[in-house]
Amino acid sequence: MSKILIVEDEAIIRTALRKLLERNKYDVSEAASVKEATTKHQLNEYNLIISDLRLPGAPGTDLIKLAGEVPVLIMTSYASLRSAVDSMRMGAVDYIAKPFDHDEMVAAVKRVIGKAQDAARQKSKSRTSSHAINGMIGSSAVMKDLYNRIHKAAPTNATVLVHGETGTGKELVARAIHEESKRRDKPVISVNCAAIPDTLIESELFGHEKGAFTGAASTREGLVAAADGGTLFLDEIGELPLEAQARLLRVLQEGEVRPIGSVESRKVDVRLIAATHRDLRKLANEGKFREDLFYRINVLQLTLPPLRERARDIIALAEALLVRYCEQFGKPALNLSPEAVQAITTYTWPGNVREMENAIQRAVILCEDDTEISHDLLSIDLDLVKVDIEQQEDDLKPRQMLPSNTADPSEDLSLEDYFQRFVLEHQDSMSETELARKLGVSRKCLWERRQRLGIPRKKTATAK
Repeated sequence: MSKILIVEDEAIIRTALRKLLERNKYDVSEAASVKEATTKHQLNEYNLIISDLRLPGAPGTDLIKLAGEVPVLIMTSYASLRSAVDSMRMGAVDYIAKPFDHDEMVAAVKRVIGKAQDAARQKSKSRTSSHAINGMIGSSAVMKDLYNRIHKAAPTNATVLVHGETGTGKELVARAIHEESKRRDKPVISVNCAAIPDTLIESELFGHEKGAFTGAASTREGLVAAADGGTLFLDEIGELPLEAQARLLRVLQEGEVRPIGSVESRKVDVRLIAATHRDLRKLANEGKFREDLFYRINVLQLTLPPLRERARDIIALAEALLVRYCEQFGKPALNLSPEAVQAITTYTWPGNVREMENAIQRAVILCEDDTEISHDLLSIDLDLVKVDIEQQEDDLKPRQMLPSNTADPSEDLSLEDYFQRFVLEHQDSMSETELARKLGVSRKCLWERRQRLGIPRKKTATAK
């Protein structure tokens, strides 16, 4: 119910207007002057203030500034173009002359409150379109875009596929979507498909009847049924066996689940959010993932950027984690040393946010200093730190690819093929530093190309 404050010094008019508005389902309060209105009422609690222009003490137009964003409707028995213009110029939302027609007053109130509510919704929508998600830290452009997509996806019931590298925070995204959805009061069930053995995954997800298989000593409800009315988050859905994929497809298509060993199905209302670090389209083409299920879950896709693409967020994230773990372990407020800051900002973070969390947590636990954390406590793999920024190239140049007699010059090899062959043939006898030097690139560039081409690093490789 909308709240209205009437500020009018004539009791008869004030009472008549209050009764009129109460008959039209408004919650009405009264005041006889600007002073009484400001001392007895919190102006920002109202949806509309209706005030006479001429009042004892200060004029009604003084309420325009005092009320802030609350609209003020000015009424006066001194109906003239000048007073109307002056009131509107000072910020009054509308102007009405006394004696007023009842229908005209009700129409004006309805119109003003409606416009104010529309403006508030629009402002709220604009404000939340890029505001950060609870539990997620970052103000970089890629994160703002992600926040926008989460806000758009959350109110719907559409299935969402979250794609991102390990440790980027895919479960945080799933929970953020759930918390902003209409299902927020219902459960959100999280399942890591890669953590459950293939022989148990169907029973865990869909439940089973007593005696359905060896060891089924009692009937058990599955996690899909447990999420009824809420959200089911399936992390690493690419690891789900094909048999379980078929059962999940039925849940999405028919809205029902049938436990193992049961002849009856149960209706369920579940919103699915799936996550993976794998290329599901490629897996579907290879027959390792059901194509029909892929199209079912790939309705809305959100991509979480790796930490190395969020340079602007790295320090803010590290400092937020530092505060969290200092409080958790009862440590004094610590700072990162300049060397630690340099290490954090130049490291590529292959494990993303999860790796940073572990590094900061470990450093806080081991720190014996009361003021700052040194870079050695972070235990960062210095092999993956950018040691020479000028050598960081995104593409290998042809003149750089001439280190040895590895390939037959007559072969028509692409630069990527040449890179892959050279690394595979020499990584057993060369260190990473020697490989990078021979290829004419930085160690970071070498590591990034290994990741892209799927060439694992030989941990046992030693220098000649």
